[in-house]
Amino acid sequence: MSKRNSNAAKSAARERLRLERERQAKRAKVRRQAIVASSIVAVLAIAGGIGYAVVQNGKPTKWEEAADAKVVAPANTSGKNGTTVLIGDSKSDNVVHLYEDPRCPACASFEQTVGETVDKGMEDGDYKLSFTLGTFLDGSLMGEGSKNALSALGAALNVSPEAFLDYKAALYSAKYHPSESTDEFAKDGYLIKVANTVDALKNNKEFQDAVEKGTYDAWAMRMSKSFDDAEGVRSTPTIKINNKKITNPSSPAEWETALKNAGITK
Repeated sequence: MSKRNSNAAKSAARERLRLERERQAKRAKVRRQAIVASSIVAVLAIAGGIGYAVVQNGKPTKWEEAADAKVVAPANTSGKNGTTVLIGDSKSDNVVHLYEDPRCPACASFEQTVGETVDKGMEDGDYKLSFTLGTFLDGSLMGEGSKNALSALGAALNVSPEAFLDYKAALYSAKYHPSESTDEFAKDGYLIKVANTVDALKNNKEFQDAVEKGTYDAWAMRMSKSFDDAEGVRSTPTIKINNKKITNPSSPAEWETALKNAGITK
């Protein structure tokens, strides 16, 4: 091979090497750009997710919204926002006032042992029954069952006072009252299932719609606030006869004694 051909071959080889290096450099640059772009997308996605979570966490809950919403008060209520529930046709001025929370196990026990006797006294005209229901156990036990059950009780009260009393008894019954560790009352389906054991509420479409749509959610929150503001009420059940707190009775006989001590006789 001549010297000239040798130089030309070397020059061509160097050119091919230069072009190959340029191609490799371009490919490396493209890869770097792709990695950077992917990293930016990932960062933006993470930031977007965090931002969405922050926005979502900042949104008021259903019950927080209900606390500020316009109240639809059930029928058979009175007073501001319908938070006065007074049942009975007693000609006397005697009033038995019960302060309860739907999830309260002690309230369930009271209902199961003395509830029927308490209701009978109202039906016999010995006194009227007043109810103020709270939801504080949702905070201590976590959940929303007390609020949801209270709203459903409002729907029952809208049907009739009798439906309200029968539904409350069913919710507190040994068969349907859940343990403290569960939040069954947070489920509309469960509340409707229990309601179907009450004649006035069984397959009652108006009642069921009110439960599912939360018609009385705002009322429930105002009722709960009324409970929180009640004087001398720190636990459930709290029972007042003619505005004087009594020791909770654990039997019908103890209830009759409490009435007698309060000056209520048959």
